[in-house]
Amino acid sequence: MFSFSRRFAGLVVPMLISLASCSSPTQSTDDRRVFRYNQPESLTSLDPAFARNQANTWATTQLYNGLVELDDQLKPGPSIARRYAISPDGLRYTFTLRPNVRFHDSEVFPGGKGRPVTAQDFVYSFKRLLDPATASTGGWIFRGKVLENAAGEPVDTCFKALNDSTLRVYLKEPFIPFLGILTMPYAYVVPREAVQRYGKDFREHPVGTGPFVFKLWDEGNAIIYHRNPHYWKKDAQGRQLPYLDAVQISFIQDRKTEFLTFQQGKLDFLSGIRAGSRDMIMYPDGTVREDFKGKFRLQKVPYLNTEYLGIQQDPTNLRGDNNNPALRDKRVRQALNYALNKPELIAYFLNNVGRPGNSGFVPASLPSFSEKLVPGYTYQPDKARQLLRAAGYGPGHPLHLRLNTVAETKEYCEYYQKKWAEVGVQVDIDVNQGAAHGEMIDNGRAGFFTRSWLGDYPDAENYLALFYSKNFAPAGPNKTHFKNAAYDRLYEQAKLEQNTEKRYDLYRQMDRIIVEECPVIAAYYDEVVRLTQNNVQGLTPNPMNQLVLERVRKE
Repeated sequence: MFSFSRRFAGLVVPMLISLASCSSPTQSTDDRRVFRYNQPESLTSLDPAFARNQANTWATTQLYNGLVELDDQLKPGPSIARRYAISPDGLRYTFTLRPNVRFHDSEVFPGGKGRPVTAQDFVYSFKRLLDPATASTGGWIFRGKVLENAAGEPVDTCFKALNDSTLRVYLKEPFIPFLGILTMPYAYVVPREAVQRYGKDFREHPVGTGPFVFKLWDEGNAIIYHRNPHYWKKDAQGRQLPYLDAVQISFIQDRKTEFLTFQQGKLDFLSGIRAGSRDMIMYPDGTVREDFKGKFRLQKVPYLNTEYLGIQQDPTNLRGDNNNPALRDKRVRQALNYALNKPELIAYFLNNVGRPGNSGFVPASLPSFSEKLVPGYTYQPDKARQLLRAAGYGPGHPLHLRLNTVAETKEYCEYYQKKWAEVGVQVDIDVNQGAAHGEMIDNGRAGFFTRSWLGDYPDAENYLALFYSKNFAPAGPNKTHFKNAAYDRLYEQAKLEQNTEKRYDLYRQMDRIIVEECPVIAAYYDEVVRLTQNNVQGLTPNPMNQLVLERVRKE
């Protein structure tokens, strides 16, 4: 990282932006060639091996590319790989690389000039993810999927460079969403020279192939990227991308200050409207208030995120009030679900942002979703009372539960508390710090808890994996320790099914089991809300909430 005092950052950042903006004699220094966005959450690394959250993902997306990428309809398509082929048995993926993709110019290369990307670079990058010395959070994208030895470890030849332009990946069994996984930032290509030169400091000395080149990171203050003049992509008219000359990322943590900065035109884009500013900007029906109409654009699209309440099925690690055997009675779990008025929750607390969780766990933005074929729980308080009576609870034998949550969702939990009280269930709310909350859940010490699942890749398998019995937390995503033999058989069958409609049918069968057994309560399927300045063009939202700036321009 640049070693200069923070007090000079206010001078250096505008200067670097100015240098970028002045690349064209017709452009002024303040203006339409620089895209500014804010990152309120902590950004920890510009190394794609650690792109575990939205902050890191957005920042690395501007610097790197992978073999394949998602289009606006969330379908994988060519990126650095100009074409690919999958063997009939689904076990071999062969990628042919473009000849014109180069790493950014950098001191790590002879003469400071970026060199062409080869298949061996992908072999290195993928093996690096799996290397324990890297300590990457992304090794899971290959573990259990690529070819393994008898000990269950990926074999050395699971990634093979057949020549400079041809890469082959060998799987241990067919895995239909594999191309989707390869679109994740974890699978971006990095040069061995840069990683070896900088070691762990590669996080702040990134060298990629993407539309922008790293210039400065003053942690907690700003990140600056400049346009990559040698970027390999062109638009439909043959013009080289990107259109922008620079990107500036700021780190304003206070949401109200962030919105004020956007109002002042000092930010071009905001993603997500938190409770503190939602009512100020939007009417309860989700439309923009009169004061702001015409001043910016509001975009709202489905989001690959299911907000849910989880119910621990394994009492082994539960203690005290968290260990309530009532929650292991399916009738009680179903009653808790019937007692919630999910449309009311969205209208009163979310300004109509989101869709009621009236189906299964798979969110509405995925193609296998069907509320008709996977009917869930609607608001039926009388049905809830009936189920509670059948389970032995009522005025003479009240049910008392404890719900674990975090400060951000406390308001929603108080609403749940009120609705459950209406059917005779008393619920106390414990508010935990985020890290402690996650640790309690992962280690099975929370009997009843709030959580969300944001899809890693656009396939329902990524959601249904949360209920596969071989995926128990903390090593896997099965936070509730749900175990069902019929479900496991369907999950294993779906992983091998190459016919899309048959696979979707298996997904729906699995989701119906989750609805029936109710290890989770799907509260709502989230939506992405984005605010953009009126002069921003080419920034298209999608359910993965990606931030792709290579085709963005400011008029």
